[in-house]
Amino acid sequence: MKVGVQVYSVRDFAEKDFAATMKSIKEMGYDGVELAGDYGLSASEIKGVLDSLDLIPFSAHVPMVDMYEKPEEVFPFYREIGIKYIVVPYIAEEYRPDTAAFPKTIEMIREIGATAKKYGMQLLYHNHDFEFVQIEGGYGLDVLYDSIPADLLATELDTCWVKVAGEDPVAYVDKYAGRAPVVHLKDFYKQEGASRDGMYELIGIEKKVNATAAFEFRAVGHGMQTFPPIVEAAERAGAEWVVVEQDRPSQGLTAMECIDISRKYLRSIGL
Repeated sequence: MKVGVQVYSVRDFAEKDFAATMKSIKEMGYDGVELAGDYGLSASEIKGVLDSLDLIPFSAHVPMVDMYEKPEEVFPFYREIGIKYIVVPYIAEEYRPDTAAFPKTIEMIREIGATAKKYGMQLLYHNHDFEFVQIEGGYGLDVLYDSIPADLLATELDTCWVKVAGEDPVAYVDKYAGRAPVVHLKDFYKQEGASRDGMYELIGIEKKVNATAAFEFRAVGHGMQTFPPIVEAAERAGAEWVVVEQDRPSQGLTAMECIDISRKYLRSIGL
């Protein structure tokens, strides 16, 4: 498997100087990057930077609504960069499994998957914990995958959010063997009894409570996750990429220091 990093982890650095940030990522030993935005650059400019560094742009997180409403803008842009996997990274509350709109969400994602296929890309879905709500047919996440064929939608299991939802990351990666080309490796620390709401404030999307030290994202290998069995499960599942993602830096480190520490840890366990 190759090791990538979600550029959202170092978004402030990438927005300020994309080329320098990519150079540092390459020097850390990452094989590729998963994009999350355009960093104020054209597709050809992004491709030029990554090609010059031999850094593979294997995937990109793109808002679901943009892919659905502006496919003629979105898909040619990422095709020009050379993206293989294009990802629904997050769905707003009105689209989630615990709403009446979820059947429509499934159909939107099915249509996006067909469009991605037409452009030579594979659509993935990146979960959080809110998909682990019981609806008719099981967890919302499983209903989504059961409802759309694998050629139109594969998984990008975020093992941190699976764990936070109360499920076993290893079991979930195993469950989707053969349909799990990209697996997210994310670590965290959570005090016993701490609310999950603060997690969404920390990733800058929802503000429900004041985030505190009761929860923090951490560099891979420095939190509560046990990664060797997760990595083994990713290998069994046929994953091409494992991806470091850390939504916010912690422990007094910068975002760039965090992803460097994560890469060093993964190297220590054979990746």
